[in-house]
Amino acid sequence: MSQLFNYIYVIGAVVFLFGAAVFVHEFGHYWMARRRGLKVEAFAIGFGPKIFGWTRDGIDYSWRWIPAGGFVKLPQMVTSEMLEGSKSGEGGSLPPISPWSKILVAFAGPFMNVVFACAIAIVIYFVGLPVLINPSIIGYVEPDSAEAKLGIRPGDRIVEVNGKRVKSWQDIQMGTVLARTNMLPVVIERVGARKTYLLEAKSNELIGGKFLNLDPRDHPEILEVQSDGAAEKAGLKAKDVILSFASVPIASREQLIDLIKKRAGQPSEIRVERSQEKLTLTVTPRSDPTTKVGRIGVVLGNNSINRYELQRPGPSPWKQIEDACSIMFNTMAALRHHKETGVGAKDLSGPIGILAMLAAWVNTDYRLALNFLVILNVNLAVLNLLPVPVLDGGHILLAMIERIRRRPLSARLQEYATTAFAFLLISFILYVSFHDLKRIRLFKSMFQQDTQIEQAGKVTPEEAPEPVSVPAPVAAPAPAK
Repeated sequence: MSQLFNYIYVIGAVVFLFGAAVFVHEFGHYWMARRRGLKVEAFAIGFGPKIFGWTRDGIDYSWRWIPAGGFVKLPQMVTSEMLEGSKSGEGGSLPPISPWSKILVAFAGPFMNVVFACAIAIVIYFVGLPVLINPSIIGYVEPDSAEAKLGIRPGDRIVEVNGKRVKSWQDIQMGTVLARTNMLPVVIERVGARKTYLLEAKSNELIGGKFLNLDPRDHPEILEVQSDGAAEKAGLKAKDVILSFASVPIASREQLIDLIKKRAGQPSEIRVERSQEKLTLTVTPRSDPTTKVGRIGVVLGNNSINRYELQRPGPSPWKQIEDACSIMFNTMAALRHHKETGVGAKDLSGPIGILAMLAAWVNTDYRLALNFLVILNVNLAVLNLLPVPVLDGGHILLAMIERIRRRPLSARLQEYATTAFAFLLISFILYVSFHDLKRIRLFKSMFQQDTQIEQAGKVTPEEAPEPVSVPAPVAAPAPAK
């Protein structure tokens, strides 16, 4: 019963928080349109068929099925019939509006997202922010590897990757993935002394991205090996500690389970530690006859609990906004240099990924969900200001052209451009959503991760990190007008 209540809580919180982000954006357009004397026909959260709605003062208010943004229907501005439905036919009989009014109405939506992000950041400052404690200490170095030959040893701490300071393995992974080269300067500290190494990051085709050939010190342990299973056949035993699987360093039970599920019928190298000895074995996960996912027949101990330290007060509101902008612009830079970084459009998140991650953070701690909401609102603000027809930035661009030319572009040209880009945007959202579905097990694993949140001061000074924002992938732009 408690699990049912938790599901209800998570779903309700996700609907409320995501709906709030869209609502404040659309309310910005709505409020400014009313202030400037524009006619408002509709106010919608989402796209597609209505879930429910009502009409008041001639305005159709509704909540719709596709959670990819929302719209305020303004017949005196360029609209997209693909997203907002057919026009009422009154647009031609309404008086034209000035370019300045168009700019103000278009800008008001992203501006409200920034205001909302700042308001949430202030709340986080007072209630505090749990910070993941996963110190960047190296747990294992392959004896004959290039890293070992350079003198890197277990217990060394990574303090900088590609010129950026790191405090956790999450920082290390993000810095490695977003780097424009696979040869990275890495600063490693040992007993207070620091040394810089040039290390190679290798791509992994299984999950995408690139990784340093260095291993965190936290690994799942085999508690039981089932008879006649793939693990027993491979020679795995109880109390084996899993170091890597399919050449991917393993840092949690859920990560290992997800990798095993994806490799049904595929021989995979598994590296374990047994009685202080490192062994490399080959195991072939068997396909489950019901679910068709891979299994090796072991019971794993979850000794990789996510430990958080509650930092109170939390990071300053400005620091939170700065971190959100940094995550987004670094990701956009990585996309622009995708040949060097390996980051592509498939690595972005659409509505499915955003809702799944928001749900995972809600399930972990409400303050982490609020922190994700800061990132999401900054994301919506910046992406909607891109100068693309159908987005707010496109409206601003068209209004500026109209101001310079002293007359608007032809209505047909604007409608064609808006419809074409609406089609491209919908196609893009479907594309990233398809890849979100392929990653859904990773999102699901976040729900299964044990979490422990401690008050500040209960961890050693060596492990205490600086408060940082929760990393999140840049979302696909959600059109909101």
